[in-house]
Amino acid sequence: MTDPSASVFASAPRIPADAIFALTAEYLADPSPNKVNLGQGTYRDNNGQPWVLPSVRKARQFLEEKGLLHEYLPILGLKGLRDKTAQLVFGEGYAGIASKLATSQSISGTGSLHLAGSLLKYCHTKASSSSPLPTVYIPTPTWSNHHLLFSTLGFPCSSFPYCNAATKSLDIDSYLSTLRSAPRGSIIILHACAHNPTGLDPSQAQWKEIGAVIKERGLFPLFDAAYLGFNSGDYDRDAWAVRYFVEELKVECTVSASFAKNMGLYGERVGVLIVATPSEDIALNTQSVLESLQRSEISNPPAFGAKIAETVLGDEELRGLWFEDLKTMSGRIQQMRRVLFEGLGKYSTGNWDHLIQQSGMFGFLGLSPEVVRTLKEEYHIYMAENSRVSIAGLNTGNVEYVARSIGEVLAREQN
Repeated sequence: MTDPSASVFASAPRIPADAIFALTAEYLADPSPNKVNLGQGTYRDNNGQPWVLPSVRKARQFLEEKGLLHEYLPILGLKGLRDKTAQLVFGEGYAGIASKLATSQSISGTGSLHLAGSLLKYCHTKASSSSPLPTVYIPTPTWSNHHLLFSTLGFPCSSFPYCNAATKSLDIDSYLSTLRSAPRGSIIILHACAHNPTGLDPSQAQWKEIGAVIKERGLFPLFDAAYLGFNSGDYDRDAWAVRYFVEELKVECTVSASFAKNMGLYGERVGVLIVATPSEDIALNTQSVLESLQRSEISNPPAFGAKIAETVLGDEELRGLWFEDLKTMSGRIQQMRRVLFEGLGKYSTGNWDHLIQQSGMFGFLGLSPEVVRTLKEEYHIYMAENSRVSIAGLNTGNVEYVARSIGEVLAREQN
């Protein structure tokens, strides 16, 4: 047998498990009947169960009646899905920019972000093989996978303040200051809506300030658009910033869209990368690079979930039903946010206004790691260490218990 010390893999370190997935594993192993999972960002109905959207259920039935074929998709994925997603993202302005867009189906939002990074790296190297890759500026806090995605591609990553810890509000001054000092060509990660984990989004006026600096400084905006339609229940409203940057400011950017959250297709991994370019020729060339990169990494994307999403978007009745599903999900989350806010006001002495100033699936409570740990160990309430909670994990059966538990732990900490 090979000497372990001589193994090719002897230098492999023991990397800690992903925090959120590890938290979910702890929750599942907990035998308590009163446990509450506020960690993983997946939608749950008022009974705490996964919800298959009626629009998705009907699309699936339609596909089954039609007869499912399990042939390979093209390398870039379903053209109908790509085109309909781009049309959905850009709305009425799509017709005027369609020829300048390059698109590729991807492995959900994560794969879309990785493909965007691979594309940017490829084009930068082609333009100047000797110069270092541009820095990726990532807000802090942010989705934990952003740093991992871009650092493993070789990009230097730099964090910048997004949330003011004292006021628990968007730190727009630090945001703009970072953009003004970033070198030209730097890549900026932008959450299109429902900022993860804070739930704090720029106002339209603030988006215009951000966009003006990005255009003036020659920075590259990379939109993580995982929650379009899911945030407010209105897809057009949630896509406002993306449309403004492309249609009004006319800047190049990438948009990483997915249907994990807004169609509940978590395990189907349906995403689309959209690249906005300045000309039809550049779009065609860019799309050819996307095809080559996709071929080298996954060959071609999975089909079943993509066909469901394409069917929903392509059928007027199903599309209308999906828009109602979005309102159902976002409406229940908004209701639970309000009930949690009221419960925290009832059971604790703190100011919780920041909670109702946030939006989307997540809430950022502003609790200390010690409080979060006590809630898990003594009350069986699971949330991220930074006190980000998935509001979708709340329901009428557990929200008061969560609010009361938080109040009890905070009161104990203060005494």
